[in-house]
Amino acid sequence: MSFEWPWQYNFPPFFTLQPNVDTRQKQLAAWCSLTLSYCRHHKLYTLDVMEAQESPIFNNKKIERKLSMEAIQVVFEELRKKGNLEWLDKNKSRCLVMWRRPEEWGKLIYQWISKNGMVNTVCTLYELSNGDDTENEEFHGLEEWMLLRSLQALQSEGKAELITMDDSKGVKFF
Repeated sequence: MSFEWPWQYNFPPFFTLQPNVDTRQKQLAAWCSLTLSYCRHHKLYTLDVMEAQESPIFNNKKIERKLSMEAIQVVFEELRKKGNLEWLDKNKSRCLVMWRRPEEWGKLIYQWISKNGMVNTVCTLYELSNGDDTENEEFHGLEEWMLLRSLQALQSEGKAELITMDDSKGVKFF
């Protein structure tokens, strides 16, 4: 299934930050939505700021327009304020993109655990994110950092406990 671009993506002014405050807010909301949708569709969890300008998200080759580095930083800052982005370094050159928050992932995982009668059982992190049983689940292939955060959210709700087994990590669900 191919990614469906929003109508604004083919509208050249979309690639220039608008000076009017109201227009800019709508524009930033559209950029945030586009960024999260694109990352979700392609299961991207990290973005490199320098590479971002050349990626299809911010560079529409069809109309020969790309968002400036300054504007990309503004979009990323907006995503950070909303809790959908976290910087990996002080230079703000790489970031984690959370198109779904850890609590939301935790809820999905726990629903699957409950649906499959696996409450009071132990699973390895590998089984959850890469196991055959989770292949058709949205959390299949979830990167370990996000999986851990999701399970920590469940742990704080008293629905799970992270455990270490030899050299691997697991989780017990309640």
